Amino acid sequence: MRRSQRPGRGTGGHRAGNLPLELNAFVGRSAELSRLGAALGSARLVTVTGTGGVGKSRLAVRAAARTRPRDGVWHVDLTAVRGEELVEYEVAEALGLTDHTSRPPGRVLLDHLRERQLLLVLDGFEHLVDACARMVVELLRQAPGLRVLAVGRRPLAVQGERLFPLAPLSPRESAELFADRAAASVPGFALHEGNRADVYELCRRLDGIPLSVELAAGRLRALSPAQLLARLDDRFRLLVGGARDVPPRHQALRTAIGWSHELCTPEERLLWSRLSVFAGQFDLEAVEYVCGGDGLRPDNTLDVLGELITQSVVTRAETPAGVRYRMLDTVRAYGAEWLAAAGDSGRLRRRHRDWYMGLATWCELDWFSPRQREVAARVDAELPNLRCALEHCLTEPEGGHLGQHLAGTLWFYWVGCGRLSEGRHWLERSVALDSDHERSRLKALWVLGYVSVLQGDSSTALGVLDECRQAAERSGNPTAVAYAEHRTGCLALVTDDMPRAEALLRSALDRYRDIGELNSNVLMGQVELAMALAFQGDLPGAVRLCEDVRRVCADHGERWSLAYALYVLAYAAWSEGDPARARELLVECLDINHVFHDLLGTVLAVELLALVTVAEGDAAEAAVLQGSASRMWPSVGLPLFGSAYYNAPHEQCEATARRQLGDERYDECVRAGARLGRQAAVGRALGRAGPRPPGALPPPRTPPAPPGTHEPAASPTRKGGETAG
Repeated sequence: MRRSQRPGRGTGGHRAGNLPLELNAFVGRSAELSRLGAALGSARLVTVTGTGGVGKSRLAVRAAARTRPRDGVWHVDLTAVRGEELVEYEVAEALGLTDHTSRPPGRVLLDHLRERQLLLVLDGFEHLVDACARMVVELLRQAPGLRVLAVGRRPLAVQGERLFPLAPLSPRESAELFADRAAASVPGFALHEGNRADVYELCRRLDGIPLSVELAAGRLRALSPAQLLARLDDRFRLLVGGARDVPPRHQALRTAIGWSHELCTPEERLLWSRLSVFAGQFDLEAVEYVCGGDGLRPDNTLDVLGELITQSVVTRAETPAGVRYRMLDTVRAYGAEWLAAAGDSGRLRRRHRDWYMGLATWCELDWFSPRQREVAARVDAELPNLRCALEHCLTEPEGGHLGQHLAGTLWFYWVGCGRLSEGRHWLERSVALDSDHERSRLKALWVLGYVSVLQGDSSTALGVLDECRQAAERSGNPTAVAYAEHRTGCLALVTDDMPRAEALLRSALDRYRDIGELNSNVLMGQVELAMALAFQGDLPGAVRLCEDVRRVCADHGERWSLAYALYVLAYAAWSEGDPARARELLVECLDINHVFHDLLGTVLAVELLALVTVAEGDAAEAAVLQGSASRMWPSVGLPLFGSAYYNAPHEQCEATARRQLGDERYDECVRAGARLGRQAAVGRALGRAGPRPPGALPPPRTPPAPPGTHEPAASPTRKGGETAG
């Protein structure tokens, strides 16, 4: 099976899923819930349709939560995705899949879903309907256990689709919703004889659309229900009169949003329109830079944003990346119309692009610091906006060099956080464009070469790295020469040409020293050189290099490259007959790689832990770990890369475990391990960090034979070498 699962998304015998939690009361819709549940039980594709703001997503999530498919319910929010080619990447991300191969994302999804029974909720697909329709048809045809609950303003229009049109709330339910949301804004608010008639009439005039009702309830801090009703009357007269073929409920929603817009101050309206350039979530600093000035005082932006939050135009959420904000898609679209009418869309999109290019540059620098984990979380949160910035760069005239710079700057994310496939998508698009900014193009080239090496695509890697080096030498760019040489050394390493790998990596490290370069790339160059030395039997030399990496990492707070140094040191400890020390180092290594979603580092650590485990006397557990690794390897590349160096620890572990367990029991344990999701497999491996069970076999007295003899030494890395940044 060709996939893996990211932290928090695994199965391992537990019910999986990622449905968003409800943060306020679910009001009404009991009849619709029952009918939608019945539809999900009888059809494999159900599409909830209706006007924006009618409550489609909320109903779908509540109905999905009532289902019990074996492999869980998975929610995919497509509202922030821009570009049909990114749909499958977003679905894979929601499913927690990490795949480092060059396979198309659609194939990764099929391989993951083919044997599973789960419900996939595709939310907000209407702007990507063609791509979603093609994907859904293909998945349903080849994954018999899959059911899809689609949520959008229009049908997918494919065979087998069962439509579930969602009507507005009834007057009673609308009033209940208004009262619930009003009580959250004005403590103590309740329906009573003095306001009941006004509330019911207000909800009736809002046509029972939940978004309209909630926006109205959010105004109760300033107005009574009677005042709301009077003002709504005025706004209806101003905003009614759309095209005859526009459904009345669309006009009602537009009226409600337009009315809320009219109640805003000029500064609030201005900020509302400018916020529409963001995709997904955004933070205060981005708002201040992108939206400030020209009518919006920078020192007043926070107050204006706070008023939009109060009015439910913007929502606020606590996330791993800090406090973030978001606009509902319908509200954002309304603001975008006002921005376009003001003729300011182009300027705001350029400011948006500039902010996220600056953010990427800052994150690249901060990756080499104690804040690596925070940087990873930040880029995860900003990915929809970074995608928008990349798309803008790659489609605007004369923007090719900006796209090359941004795609190359994000190397640490593509490589260090399990995003090789998407990174290659942007890098290939960027280098295909003409650019007279040589520096940006050279960076994109060596990063593309690096990603290709990690995916096992040697021919592409060799081509782009050779192009990069030649162009860098012609233009006198010593930095690009060093990186091209470094990554060519990685290519030699993963294709088992150890003398060439050693020569190139030593040369690259010398170049880094000459230009004063010190970052995660340089440290990974040292680790890779240590790997080449270990492959050639020089374990003391490898240990010296990695201990130096540990010292530099301790000084700078670097963790990602540290994990690979720990791996090499663990290999050395095991080879010297100290499995307890090897286990200690591997547990730390595995924990770091798992945090960063680094699938290569994770599977390498699990493989070596299996070898340590069998040496300690637990052959059954070693076989389970090998089985869990076998499930991860296809998402990295060819399992163990057909290399004698990489196969040695696996083969030695398997031979010992088979001898102790017998073939039948060994195969049974491997199958059990292969059923573990990545989260469960890592948890199991980390949970075995304590004392070994009674009766454990003693550790080996001598290390394995060096390369070139009948049994090659176990490798501290793998072909494809996803190590450096």
